[in-house]
Amino acid sequence: MPKPELYLIDATAFCYRAFYAIRGLSTSFGQPTNAIYGFISILNKILKEKKPDYLAACFDVSRDTFRKKKFPEYKIQRPPMPDGLSSQLPYIKEIISAYGISVLEKEGYEADDVIATLVKKTREKGFFVTIVSFDKDLLQLVDEDAVVFSPYKDEGVLYDRQKVKERFSVEPQAIPDIIALMGDDVDNIPGASGIGEKTAIELIKNFGSSENLLENIDKIEQEKLKKIIADNVENIKLSKELAILNDEIDLDFNLQNLKIQEPNLMELVRLFNYLEFKKFLKDLPNPQEKVQGMRVTKIEDKELKGLMDSIDELILSGEGIEDAVFSYKNNFFSLVELGPNIKAILSNPKIKKVGHDLKKIKISLSKQGIDFSGLYFDTMIAAYLLNPAKTEYSLCDLSLDYLGKLPSAKTPDNRCAADLVKELKPKLEKELHDKSLFCLFTDIEMPLIEVLAEMELNGIKLDLGVLNKLSGDIEKRLISLIEKIYELAGCQFNINSPKQLRGVLFERLKLPVFKKTKSGASTDEEVLRKLATSHKLPALLLEYRQLTKLQSTYVNTLPQLIDKKTSRVHTSFNQTGTETGRLSSSDPNLQNIPVKTDIGRQIRRAIIAFGQGSYLLSCDYSQIELRILAHISKDENLISAFKNNKDIHKITASFIYGLDEKDITDEMREVAKRVNFGIIYGLTAFGLARDLNITPDEAGQFIDAYFVRYPRVKEYIQGQIQKAQKDGFVTTLLGRRRYIPEINNKNQAIRQFAQRKAINAPIQGSASDLIKLAMIQIHGQIKQKKLATKMILQIHDELVFDVANNELNEFIPLVKDKMENVLRLDVPIRVQMKKGRNWLEMEPV
Repeated sequence: MPKPELYLIDATAFCYRAFYAIRGLSTSFGQPTNAIYGFISILNKILKEKKPDYLAACFDVSRDTFRKKKFPEYKIQRPPMPDGLSSQLPYIKEIISAYGISVLEKEGYEADDVIATLVKKTREKGFFVTIVSFDKDLLQLVDEDAVVFSPYKDEGVLYDRQKVKERFSVEPQAIPDIIALMGDDVDNIPGASGIGEKTAIELIKNFGSSENLLENIDKIEQEKLKKIIADNVENIKLSKELAILNDEIDLDFNLQNLKIQEPNLMELVRLFNYLEFKKFLKDLPNPQEKVQGMRVTKIEDKELKGLMDSIDELILSGEGIEDAVFSYKNNFFSLVELGPNIKAILSNPKIKKVGHDLKKIKISLSKQGIDFSGLYFDTMIAAYLLNPAKTEYSLCDLSLDYLGKLPSAKTPDNRCAADLVKELKPKLEKELHDKSLFCLFTDIEMPLIEVLAEMELNGIKLDLGVLNKLSGDIEKRLISLIEKIYELAGCQFNINSPKQLRGVLFERLKLPVFKKTKSGASTDEEVLRKLATSHKLPALLLEYRQLTKLQSTYVNTLPQLIDKKTSRVHTSFNQTGTETGRLSSSDPNLQNIPVKTDIGRQIRRAIIAFGQGSYLLSCDYSQIELRILAHISKDENLISAFKNNKDIHKITASFIYGLDEKDITDEMREVAKRVNFGIIYGLTAFGLARDLNITPDEAGQFIDAYFVRYPRVKEYIQGQIQKAQKDGFVTTLLGRRRYIPEINNKNQAIRQFAQRKAINAPIQGSASDLIKLAMIQIHGQIKQKKLATKMILQIHDELVFDVANNELNEFIPLVKDKMENVLRLDVPIRVQMKKGRNWLEMEPV
């Protein structure tokens, strides 16, 4: 009969390793989660692959152990546990407990000693023990009833007695003797200075133990080695004492408690949801058999005729309308086919439509010729306003966040989803009111859904001839560029391989290393720009990367995205993609087309008017973020400059350089422009120095001069940081919130980044709110006047329309009025307008 098997995890060591191995992982509210994620990954690997019946996680409690009392310098060189790691340990222990696994620790002892004691006690009970660790100290516990498993390196390494002897040439119990001689830099165990691992192993092989070695120093043949041992007798004895694990701890444990219990799935759901671990959530078995409280009755189209006037709200699942579900006097009805009466309900603006991702439903219905009206409450948009930092707003996520449950996978259709929408709406609505976000929701975000849906349906038209020619031109430039790169490198290599590129730049050409990554010297864009000042090759590499990116992202891809039915490209405008409230676009992302490069401009040439009977009209807010800064800071000098229609960049240049405006050069104005916009983004003197390639002192003088001229701007910046520190969030002019929990982080770099967000979010978010309001009003005018003009693009501060030739004279003043007067500021809002047959070649209007 096989022995029962116990797994013991060296938990503290794994937490440390995960913390340093995984970088930059945290929740949307700033809680670091890298160590938690790494530890759970290892735990799940063990549970899945080894399927243990008995398991315990062993932790260190503190550094104040018996070894520290014996040798005060023990582990002295190790820095204190980082705050980012210590804040994660409580969650790790909660998760372990929720898995039904015991957490064991003992004040005054290390996890290794806890493990040693458990090995001894359970061995006496007839258990076989597998220690999960990568620490060589624990190899001393290996025997016929205990092994050490290191889960790294693909399948991991299992150290039994034979494997230990292969690695160290001695029996496992002799590992402390080797450590006694060679010491341990990590734990600051002194050993004998001058003896490494190879020599230590050889000595223990010959003498059997460190004690026998010390009793027979005269038998050591090498004089130098003999002297080292003789000079370090006390260190060797002390080191052996420190290396030996204590297996006699008075540990209060019950063998039955080491048996893995049934996991608390709801607690794991709560923890994983809070920590935003979507992957782990999906791996959990569903804690619910079904979602309760759902009664669905099928109703035919003909039966709806008499009910139409009584329907208050139509609840849609958001997964489409194949099985739309609506409520009528607290009952649910399932609509199977879209007959004329059902279509009338969907099109009736008086019937409030509640659902999840209503834009998706509207687009789907529009393609079937149905005008989906009366959009009232979108749970996805509501959740986004309440927490704009989340990475996902699926019904599953919201169900976990607000209802504390997972949707049932066993529900065969959209009834479950519709039920969740019905449950979510009052909770989200209440929170919108509580946080003063309901007006923003009803006045901007909900009306915007219809605007964006129509923009997506309108699409954009492409000139394929322009793109084909551009593709050929890029290919020729790349061929020439590659030849020059090989010539300067002195060899041919894979330009797309970071490893080969490192070899060329830093080994072959001996260029300086500015930054290192886990895999070696960095070759990112920032590094290449620095290197480009001293060598021609990095500049060519930057050009190569830019060309290949534009080629793959736009020039060769856009033609493949053309819809065969409409002959247009239909990008998706995302309402929930940014924390500031800005829209984003995808499939394709048209907001990232570079305008400062020749190729980027040529891509704009390929975006054309719908036909000879229309023009593209570009309407771009002028310096809108600086104007908003003037308004919210109430700085008199900044307000005066905009009211008097001054060149704000030239004015700024005049006082940072101490010159009259007439003496300011274009180069000086460009520097001042960087300062003006840098202030909005919380740019420091160091950051400005890096951007302008000047000294930090010069950059600091520029910024100081700026604040002398605009003192209220400095007050605004300080005030926003203080508000974020106090409230945990900042707001736009219309009340949109951006939460910044990391504003009080002890890590200076994280804290400073949070401060920059606190400065910028109200400005960028207010600009976003303003253009959204303008889009809604312009869209309303287009509908009211029954114009043929279409809104087709929104790119940051720019709107692009396809305007019928005969509507230009009416539409241009209309859109200018709406964009410039949609929100009253202390400074005038200005819009620059241009028209053309394509998006590049345009003339002012």
